[in-house]
Amino acid sequence: MDRRKFISSSCISCLGGGLLLSLLESCGSTKIITAAIKDTDMIVLLSDFEIKKSSKKEFKKYLVVQNEILQHPICVYRFDENTYKALLMKCTHQGTELQVFGDKLQCPAHGSEFNNQGKVENGPASDPLRTFPITIEGNQLKISLK
Repeated sequence: MDRRKFISSSCISCLGGGLLLSLLESCGSTKIITAAIKDTDMIVLLSDFEIKKSSKKEFKKYLVVQNEILQHPICVYRFDENTYKALLMKCTHQGTELQVFGDKLQCPAHGSEFNNQGKVENGPASDPLRTFPITIEGNQLKISLK
């Protein structure tokens, strides 16, 4: 095999392997779920926050919760066993769906940033995100959509 073919096939193999690895890794810890709506509450199981592959009990910092009835998903942050915050992922500037990056939500349209409490950290948005009351009942979070 000549040098050009070797380098070409090696690069393709590395890129393909890296892509496959990142796809498999993202499947194991997906943070996007579809939740049912019962009456005026969206129901999220507390077990959806658990990281299954860990030998000790660990939890995801947040989940993006969607339902076909809702125009925008809701990001639910977990701060501890009893403290959660549900934020509508709709930018208050022009209504664009937000993206989650750890403890921040960012608008891809104009760059507004919000923290995990829904407060504006960077404009042009000036209003905080809409929040939803959460109650914990048994093994469920009930997010009130009223």
